[in-house]
Amino acid sequence: MYATNYHRPTSIADAVKLLKANDEAKLLAGGQTLIPTLKQRLARPGDLVDLAGVKDLSYIKVEGGKVTIGALTRHADVAASDAVKRAIPALAHLAGEIGDPAVRNRGTIGGSLANSDPTADYPAAVLGLGATIQTNERTIAGDDYFKGLFETALKPGEIITAVSFPVAEKAGYVKFPNPASRYALVGVFVAKAAGGVRVAVTGAGPCAFRQKDMEAALGKSWAASALDGIKVSASGLNGDIHASAEYRAHLIGVMAKRAVAAAG
Repeated sequence: MYATNYHRPTSIADAVKLLKANDEAKLLAGGQTLIPTLKQRLARPGDLVDLAGVKDLSYIKVEGGKVTIGALTRHADVAASDAVKRAIPALAHLAGEIGDPAVRNRGTIGGSLANSDPTADYPAAVLGLGATIQTNERTIAGDDYFKGLFETALKPGEIITAVSFPVAEKAGYVKFPNPASRYALVGVFVAKAAGGVRVAVTGAGPCAFRQKDMEAALGKSWAASALDGIKVSASGLNGDIHASAEYRAHLIGVMAKRAVAAAG
């Protein structure tokens, strides 16, 4: 075993102080990635800062044409929320597809986005709906947030406090899951709103990204058939024991068509 100091602050300000005072400190939200990593000795932080004691970070609000979700809100709560189901049914569906019941009842939206696993589901919704990520310091546009493999725009000592999703006219999310982990080998979120059409992909690359060719095609005709003939390049996509880059490129097209059909 190795020594780890456990901290349970009761405010975001106290959590930030702990992070800045300990260079190797790690935040603990739902812990669905961090705890297994600690067990495997792939991470050995000297300090763990548990956000569970911070009040008012678990909530869902629908107002002003937006669904705002507190950072510590569990996936299961988003999936079960009648307010989310009415405003953005695709977002509730996405949350219900994350992992298994154990993961959904412990994992949080803030923890998922802070970790930015390349196969996570929420990043597709952030880009697909043009969401904004609120932190203790600023608001970050979803398009500016994902930078690379497990890399985000968050600065040291910056903590996600909430995520705001604009309500879309139509939206759909479909993924091809790994049968064991339920992570997305490829997931595609499509949305049609006043600002235009957005198509976001997760699971295929180092981080979530938008598919501009599909956005242009769907902007002209909102129908799965509009995507016929669009070829997705395998260059830069992930390839592993579960799926080659070429197969993931193919799946992007298949999942995109299914997402449009799901959106109606």
